Amino acid sequence: MPALTNIFRHPIKAHGVEQISAASVTQGQGLPWDRVWAVAHEASKLNGTGWSRCVNFTRAAKAPKVHAITSTLDEASGTLTLSHPDRKDFTFQPDDDRQLTGFLAWVKPLVPADRAQSTHIIRASEQAMTDTDFPSISLNNQASRRALSHHVGTELSMERFRGNLWVDGLAPFEEHEWVGKTIAIGTAIFEGVDVIERCLATTVNTATGNRDADTLGTLEAQYGHRDFGLAMRVIESGDIKVGDEVSLV
Repeated sequence: MPALTNIFRHPIKAHGVEQISAASVTQGQGLPWDRVWAVAHEASKLNGTGWSRCVNFTRAAKAPKVHAITSTLDEASGTLTLSHPDRKDFTFQPDDDRQLTGFLAWVKPLVPADRAQSTHIIRASEQAMTDTDFPSISLNNQASRRALSHHVGTELSMERFRGNLWVDGLAPFEEHEWVGKTIAIGTAIFEGVDVIERCLATTVNTATGNRDADTLGTLEAQYGHRDFGLAMRVIESGDIKVGDEVSLV
């Protein structure tokens, strides 16, 4: 039986990944504390309300070095610690505007000088700043990762794909057949909405922040698409944890 092997959240969009063992998910909402904040840049076109497209934010597709950030969140205080192989750890509260200058100074060396520079942090008011225009949680397949790693010729980490949930026990890319289907994990029920088209972020090694794998070209050559993973929505609230069975219902 397929099982949930890993759960990841990304408190600041594209700026850190954190592995957790369990979560409570709510109908019509994303994974708790996932993409709660996002880093806008000097070329952003934001109206200050609602969900915004990823082009408005600093992200690994344009600033590969940020892909090597890991994070640890203290939920009670809203305090986040960011780590990077080229920087000293930085601890701050993203909601505190007084600490913005320190964050911008910390992240500046990770953003190429010829790219739009980070200017401020926004907090999602209702919907998390995922890459979908609906509150989504992504499901990724370990067998798909292993198959793609084989074709690329190097081990591709889970963190490279910035997914939320990882499942093992499926055939490679079987998750793409789950669009429009109902999925049970733990006591929660999800709907498979769409496959996820990938970008240059997946070419970046999350240990170094350097591009080192042609994931997109390999997906196209081997499978005829750039898709990896499934975007889901929560249709029945519940609890999920590592080790839970994953099944169609």
